[in-house]
Amino acid sequence: MKARIVEARDRLGGRAWTISSRQGFPIDLGCGWLHSAERNPWRAIAEAKGWAIDHAPPPWMRAIAPRGDALPGQAAFGRALFEFRQRVADFPESAPDKSAADFVPPDSPWRAMLDAVSSFYSGAELERISARDLARYDDTILNWRVERGYGALVAEHGRGLDVSFSTRVTRIDRSSKRLRVETDGNGTLVADCVVVTLPTNVLAATPELFSPGLPEKVAAAIGLPLGLADKLYFALEGADDFRSESRLFGRTDTAATAAYHFRPLGRPVVEAYFGGETARALEAGGEPAFVDFAMAELVAALGNDIAKRLRPAAFHAWGRDPLAMGSYSYAVPGHADDRAALAEPVDGRIFFAGEACSEADYSTAHGAYISGVKVAAEILTTLVG
Repeated sequence: MKARIVEARDRLGGRAWTISSRQGFPIDLGCGWLHSAERNPWRAIAEAKGWAIDHAPPPWMRAIAPRGDALPGQAAFGRALFEFRQRVADFPESAPDKSAADFVPPDSPWRAMLDAVSSFYSGAELERISARDLARYDDTILNWRVERGYGALVAEHGRGLDVSFSTRVTRIDRSSKRLRVETDGNGTLVADCVVVTLPTNVLAATPELFSPGLPEKVAAAIGLPLGLADKLYFALEGADDFRSESRLFGRTDTAATAAYHFRPLGRPVVEAYFGGETARALEAGGEPAFVDFAMAELVAALGNDIAKRLRPAAFHAWGRDPLAMGSYSYAVPGHADDRAALAEPVDGRIFFAGEACSEADYSTAHGAYISGVKVAAEILTTLVG
């Protein structure tokens, strides 16, 4: 049995992407955390390759700021976030779905911050999020990092595979006994089975991909849009003046703010993290808009001196990336079951995989991997028996 990957990019990994900084250490512009690390298959893959894994707790679980003590109200916000998540977790499967925003008390002083944090982990504000989908997410709370980069690990794991790079699939013709896969640079391939791993926003935008069409798949993709989370890295001069693995919110009175991770893995950088509508609005202005926004927040929080210490180092706008059109999926209210609908095979020969197909590990690299392994087993059963 032969298999080929047809990859529109010139690299493996998709939304997992590690680049090298000017200082020589890796930077993850896409996914960076081994979520649910104790059961994450990428952890086992990294360990088998002898790659170092950092076990330190993530900054969002530490009560420390870059300078001085924890910020005022940090403990109170932590309680509000825990209580919100508990209310969502207790949401019964039998109840009609509704927006996650309905689980925030209307008089909560932390409503804006809960929206901001939602934009970081879901890529969208709470009003857009299905409470049913959010309740189904299975997170063990253990988050580790691959020191050489998550994207680098994914790319290394795929080394040696038969891959057609920089090749887009333009049509999958399923009108004959064998599938005809038309591409824009590698002619037409003939296959018994295909696995479609397009991000949902791309799938929703290209209904002409399938012939005859598959409107039910396009509908499922529309119900599972990609949220947006963008990272901007600054090189940090005089990094030793700031606490390693510390975190700062730009503001606490609005959802239009960013989170700042100082010295991740002890490195002399600041990772600025933007989500949801804030990231989408800034993408219209390109990298300079992100730089100006972050500089203004950091100067307001830490004083004018911080501006002299920061130099933009790396950035990628995932929403404006035509091969992604976003970062990771969420379900809109009433569409949590679209994950199962998207993952359902067609004709026993067109299969779907990726993080959006995972009902409990969506938005993660391990969710994508597990869904792919499951599909591979189904294909082997189909073709070999």
